[in-house]
Amino acid sequence: MTMPPTDRILRLNTVLDRTGLSRATLYRKVQAGTFPKQIRIATRCMGWRESAINDWVRNPMFWTVEDADKRRQASSL
Repeated sequence: MTMPPTDRILRLNTVLDRTGLSRATLYRKVQAGTFPKQIRIATRCMGWRESAINDWVRNPMFWTVEDADKRRQASSL
């Protein structure tokens, strides 16, 4: 039996390296809903799901939070 790949949590510097965005642009896109939201992993520690970043990298021009939520709900059914 094979297990599904794990969804790692990526920290800010890794996300910036993978996307090529500046810190300010990344946070501006999060506010606009055109980049995945962070998740809290500790009291003062945030990160992004690797799968969400990979989805964004595949289609950065047309990625939206609403579309990502729809895909996540459809895949959980």
